[in-house]
Amino acid sequence: MNTPNISFEFFPPKSLEGSFRLWDTVHALSPLAPKFVSVTYGAGGTTRDLTHDAVTTIGAHTGLNVAAHLTCVDASRAETLDIARRYAKAGVKDIVALRGDAPNGADSFTPHPDGFANSCELIEALAEAGDFNIRVGAYPEPHPEALTRTQDIDWLKRKIDAGASSAITQFFFEADTFFRFRDACEKAGIDAPIIPGILPIHSWAGTKKFADACGAYIPDWAHHAFEKAERDDRSDLLAIALCTELCSKLLDGGVEDLHFYTLNRPGLTRDVCHALGIQPEVTLEKVA
Repeated sequence: MNTPNISFEFFPPKSLEGSFRLWDTVHALSPLAPKFVSVTYGAGGTTRDLTHDAVTTIGAHTGLNVAAHLTCVDASRAETLDIARRYAKAGVKDIVALRGDAPNGADSFTPHPDGFANSCELIEALAEAGDFNIRVGAYPEPHPEALTRTQDIDWLKRKIDAGASSAITQFFFEADTFFRFRDACEKAGIDAPIIPGILPIHSWAGTKKFADACGAYIPDWAHHAFEKAERDDRSDLLAIALCTELCSKLLDGGVEDLHFYTLNRPGLTRDVCHALGIQPEVTLEKVA
């Protein structure tokens, strides 16, 4: 089994406690030398300024390659591109370009009257600027809004053709889910790298909510395994074992990159990386 390239997703803090938690996570995982780290937007673009501050601060104090999430939600084209220019000025060259989720309380995404109608329009505008390496999202299982099983693949091809260089998938529970999706993408003529998104399971209740929101299928065995592990107080051990097994199968199937959704909780992600043979390479100074 080859040692993979790894990357991590963080979310911006909304409180002082959250700031400490983010920095603890950054310092715990940075020694594993990730290829890049990304910082999300909140639902409906609610953390736009917090995301900018987290991206620029992490980059300035750690030297990590930081990718900023950028969405189409609740902003005009001018406002969105101004944020992108601010990133470029700060030396941020990687953008994860997404349509974004609907604001809280809304049933579905509605474009801003002067905004981008979808992720492809955003990607085209960023590509025209010429300043960014653009990553996008991908769904190995049907997005809740998809009308057909092939619509997600069609959209991904459009995003790659619009100027994206790679895609990061939503999380999934079984390696075959990713392999089927990868094969379908190749058949559709998509040749850009597709990086599997990995979610170490910190909370089974929370994971079930995430899965329901994004359309990820939960196998029966996962329900039974975590219900038993919770009764025996062994949820973390099960999470590490299953996540390591999933990653190992992906690597055996030719995957070279893994993107971990950390939820700003570094422990399980670090343990899985260690189990995969990824050892610390650097030690960062504490941010003053």
